Amino acid sequence: MPNPETLEVWLRGPLPNVPPLLQPVAHALLQAREELTAAMRTFPAALLNERPAGLASVGFHLQHLSGVLDRLFTYARDEALSATQLAALAAETPPLPIQADSVTQLVSRFTMQVDKALAQLQTTAEASLTQPRGVGRAQIPSTVLGLLVHSAEHTSRHLGQLLVTARVVQSGK
Repeated sequence: MPNPETLEVWLRGPLPNVPPLLQPVAHALLQAREELTAAMRTFPAALLNERPAGLASVGFHLQHLSGVLDRLFTYARDEALSATQLAALAAETPPLPIQADSVTQLVSRFTMQVDKALAQLQTTAEASLTQPRGVGRAQIPSTVLGLLVHSAEHTSRHLGQLLVTARVVQSGK
């Protein structure tokens, strides 16, 4: 039997207190957090704004990962975005102001956002998953489940883009 810590999160079994239908969302978010933390451990802050071939920068993805989780989970709670959230959205536009600890701060922000998302998943009743929710100012129709699943999918997509971009900019090509 392999060491459980070397398995992907979804193969480690159910997470305590997360409703069964929301386990895949929680697993995806935890997997993203583990991969992001590992990949960014030695990433130099000086490369955060690099955009090889015009791709979105690692800094953009790091900010967007946290921000989009916050926004999608807000919509799932049937709440409007706050002024703070709208300001954070506007701040996702590169370039990022860079400090020596920028990478650590951005990874910590994502870690905290995943913790908040997991706490919300634990209190989300499965009976609420088909309830309608509006997305954005236009109130585009979705559901609680649609928003939560999209948050996991969107996180995974941006993580993949971040990982590729990080490798490219670190290779100097």
